[in-house]
Amino acid sequence: MKSKLIFLDVDGTLTPPGSNEVPASAARAICRARENGHKVFLCSGRNLPMLKPLLDQYPFDGAVGGGGGIVLVGDRLLYDCPMDQADFETAMRLLGENHVYRTIESKYGAWCDPGMGEFLAGVNGGNSELIRWRKALETDLGMKPMSEYPGCPAYKIIFLCENPAQLMPAREALEEKYRFLIQDTKHEAGCTNGEIINRNYDKGKGIRIAAKALGFDLADTIGFGDSMNDIEMAETVGIAVCMEDGSPNLKEKCAFICPPADRDGLAAAFDKLGLTQVSEMGRYF
Repeated sequence: MKSKLIFLDVDGTLTPPGSNEVPASAARAICRARENGHKVFLCSGRNLPMLKPLLDQYPFDGAVGGGGGIVLVGDRLLYDCPMDQADFETAMRLLGENHVYRTIESKYGAWCDPGMGEFLAGVNGGNSELIRWRKALETDLGMKPMSEYPGCPAYKIIFLCENPAQLMPAREALEEKYRFLIQDTKHEAGCTNGEIINRNYDKGKGIRIAAKALGFDLADTIGFGDSMNDIEMAETVGIAVCMEDGSPNLKEKCAFICPPADRDGLAAAFDKLGLTQVSEMGRYF
C-alpha cells in the first residue's frame, strides 16, 4: 500500500472532548500505521501547550495547531502566523463591549474571561468544542485567567455568548480578514460558540504545507474530524472521515462515517482504510 499522510483532529476525534487520554485501540492503530510507513499528524484547534502532552506521549510525526496557524514537521516549525496586533485589540474590545466571553490562544497557552466557567455550567449539552472548553476549565489543559495574559501574540480568539447578534460589531469590523466560525449547537443549548480565525490559514492550508514539505500528493492524505473547524480539512484531503457524533455539516463533506472516539472509531476506520494490515509473518509493514 502506498504511504499515506494522516491528519487527526483531537477533541471528539482522537480523544473524548477536553481529554488527553487516547483510547488504547487508537494508540495501537497509530503505531501500526506508522510501522507500515504511514505518517500521522495531529490537526487541531488546540494551541501548542495543549497539544504538548499528546506530542510528548505518542509517536506523532508533526502537528497542525491553532486551527492552521502553526505547522510543525517533527520539531521543525514550518508556518507561524499570529493575528495582527491592531486587529486583535479591535476584536477583544468589540467582543468585550458586547458581553461576549473571550478566550485568547497563543503558542504559549490560553487565557479566558472571568465568569466563563459559570456560563458554561448553565449550557445544556453542546458540541465537542464547547465540551472541550468546559473540561479545560475544570481539568489540567492549562487554561489561565485573563488577568494573567502577558500580551504575547494571539493566534485566534474563542468566543462564547448567548446570542449571535452580540458578535455583529466585531464581524462588521473584521470579517473581511477573519472568519467567524460558529460551531453547530443544538438550539436548546442556549449559546453560540466558535472562533475568530485569520483568513490567511485554516486546517486545509496547514495540511497543504505539511504535505508539500514531506513530498506527499494531496490524493494520498486522509483527515479525521468531528466539528465545523474540520470543514477545510475535509475539503483538502484525499479521503475525509467524520465521527458518528460529529457535525452534520461536516458529514456532508466526508467519504464515510466512523464510530465515536470512545467506541474505538479511529481503530475501526484505520482498519477499514487498510492502514493497519498485518503481513502473513505477523509483522506490520
